[in-house]
Amino acid sequence: MASAATLPLFNWLTERGSGVLLHPTCLPGDQGIGTFEPGPIERFLDFLEASGNRYWQVCPLGPTGYGDSPYQCFSAFAGNPYLIDVFALVRLGLLAPEDIEPLQSMDHHRVDFGQLWQCKWLLLFKAHARYVALGRPELPYGDFSEFRKANAEWLEPYALFRACKDHFHGKPWWEWPAEVRTHAAASKTKLPTQLAVSVEAHVFNQYLFFGQWSLVRAAARQRGIQIIGDLPIFVARDSADAWASPELFEIDTATGLPIAVAGVPPDYFAATGQLWGNPLYQWSAHAKTGYAWWLARLRASFAQADILRIDHFRAFHDYWRIPFPAATAQIGEWRPGPGLDFFRAVHAAFPDAKIIAEDLGDISGGVRELRAQAGLPGMAILQFAFGSQNSNPYLPHNHSANSVVYPGTHDNDTSNSWYATADAKTQDHLRRYLRVPGTEVCWDFIRASYASVARLSVVPLQDILGLGSEARLNTPGRAEGNWQWRYRARDLECLCGDTTRYLRELGALYGRLPEPAPEAETPAAETAG
Repeated sequence: MASAATLPLFNWLTERGSGVLLHPTCLPGDQGIGTFEPGPIERFLDFLEASGNRYWQVCPLGPTGYGDSPYQCFSAFAGNPYLIDVFALVRLGLLAPEDIEPLQSMDHHRVDFGQLWQCKWLLLFKAHARYVALGRPELPYGDFSEFRKANAEWLEPYALFRACKDHFHGKPWWEWPAEVRTHAAASKTKLPTQLAVSVEAHVFNQYLFFGQWSLVRAAARQRGIQIIGDLPIFVARDSADAWASPELFEIDTATGLPIAVAGVPPDYFAATGQLWGNPLYQWSAHAKTGYAWWLARLRASFAQADILRIDHFRAFHDYWRIPFPAATAQIGEWRPGPGLDFFRAVHAAFPDAKIIAEDLGDISGGVRELRAQAGLPGMAILQFAFGSQNSNPYLPHNHSANSVVYPGTHDNDTSNSWYATADAKTQDHLRRYLRVPGTEVCWDFIRASYASVARLSVVPLQDILGLGSEARLNTPGRAEGNWQWRYRARDLECLCGDTTRYLRELGALYGRLPEPAPEAETPAAETAG
């Protein structure tokens, strides 16, 4: 049990501000996917600064697997190698210009993950081979050996997991031979030695990712911009985390099969519920260690971002436990989560942590009480506000100051498209409530979010661009075709001018601009005697 602390535990969101939601894969460029290439990054950061936005919110930055969702990653600690800027590797002499031509010929406007998988991994492994052949030269990302040593606790299991996954032709770890179905067991075999080159290549990819991301963070800090990261509460079943530490999850270590999995029960949105399939935590095992794995995860996450949004916060209070196997989420039971004890441990380790609680959906009083005790800001989505009663918590007059307001998130359609497909009752309610004709709902929502009492407003870039459903990033429940949208460089250039000035004017009007630094007082001149 962590030591007691005064409630609420955290109280970090004390000033009004605004930001933009944009996943890095959506950045423009000639590499088949948005990357950490400095040019597009700096132009986006310049836009944020000029428009008075102090926050850049991203989706999880982990390595994606089947389905390409950043919420189902191969590791809760590692970074996504797809985001590595290969132009930088050409400048460093690790790749030749002709090596990257296949990437440059890919679609510039949508991500083709299948083609990217075929092209980019070959380049990354080639860059590592060249790095070794050159005698491991000094690179501008710090010392490679020091990076490997400092992150060994999570990095070595992850790299061996990825090398084994390559070795076993991409199969999930529970389909590997029995003698390598856990990290502890695999470490006692010949595989680590046999796969040593592949293991180091995956370590090198992480070195490149975090080295380049550190430059992105430095560029953001230089402009006074904080990065809001995103942390999925659960890990993917086919992940290095579940493979390396099965005792922390409801997993049968003999078979590798889960005992129970995560999801949510049937509700208004899904008649059979949502079966996510993630392994559930053995919270008693985590509590015995003082939540050591979670604290390590948070430490790694805070090294990537200034603020963290934790997805599906309600599972810390209670979670829907679905016995495995199951075809739907209809049969299950609510089990208690770790509750305030967990957040006391977090507070003891990170007293100045800045965390946002994703508390959307059918939330009980117990969940709201836990969030209030922890002192974490929740979320309000304007697309969920209209068409029902005036008590709807997402209506602006019901917002609370300690919260973050969004027109929509990565899981929502763009605001223009949402309105176009809403029923007549919802459209009429919105027009009457906001006193607008409904011809530019994206900007109606931006103004409403800026005007909200919620101290932080975050707007998807798609709404600032006034785009329709073609720019939707993710559709929950759809297995394919997500996470593909990218904006074009000229789209952002069109915002530089009237739109940038208007956003800054809204920030000034509603008190969301950064406070100017106080001027130093000039000593009064002495009067001659």
